Amino acid sequence: MPEFPPRPTETEADALRRRRRGRNLALILTLVGLAVLFYAITVVKMMKP
Repeated sequence: MPEFPPRPTETEADALRRRRRGRNLALILTLVGLAVLFYAITVVKMMKP
């Protein structure tokens, strides 16, 4: 039988959730930043004659 890792304690689970939330927030900010950058580049290119 495979042995599964033990379940994390409540404090460990809270720490895991906080780290995951932080990573998700960083990823969202990166994606939004890239979208804004691409939009700005497109607008600037369209304004040039």
